[in-house]
Amino acid sequence: TPTLKARFSELCSVCRWTAGNRTNTAAGLCRRIILRRINMEIEIGAKYRVSDNVTKEKTALAVGSGGLEVYATPCMSALMEKAAFTLLSRFLPEGNGSVGISLSLEHSSATPVGLDVTAEAEITDVSGRIVTFSISAWDEKGEIGRCIHKRCIVENERFAAKAAKKLDK
Repeated sequence: TPTLKARFSELCSVCRWTAGNRTNTAAGLCRRIILRRINMEIEIGAKYRVSDNVTKEKTALAVGSGGLEVYATPCMSALMEKAAFTLLSRFLPEGNGSVGISLSLEHSSATPVGLDVTAEAEITDVSGRIVTFSISAWDEKGEIGRCIHKRCIVENERFAAKAAKKLDK
């Protein structure tokens, strides 16, 4: 696998610096060039599935989102985000990741303890650093929910450093 520097050694049309210019960014890569390449590599229509078993620990009663022993909406949401995160990660170069920025969710059917739940994420749009997913979830009896989810592509170290600054006084 070629290094990022080798893969992106071209001239950025915005900042006019070559990707290998070490004064440009800490990694020696122009973020605009990297983002453009990532967007070209992300496949609209790509899909990924994840599954989970509903246990008592994943019920609305246990997580505090309701009073019944049925699959909790926050757990379904997390499963859906996991499908999207895992799918998008396949397209991102080392050192880059994604964070969830929006989730419009409908939980349409209850799932009792003991059944398996599957969520499938599909990439529907890429606009700059924002990737949009359509995600559906179902149990062994049928669909239980759907959502539109957006994730933002980030540079992991830069993002973590910015978040850590919130701890500074």
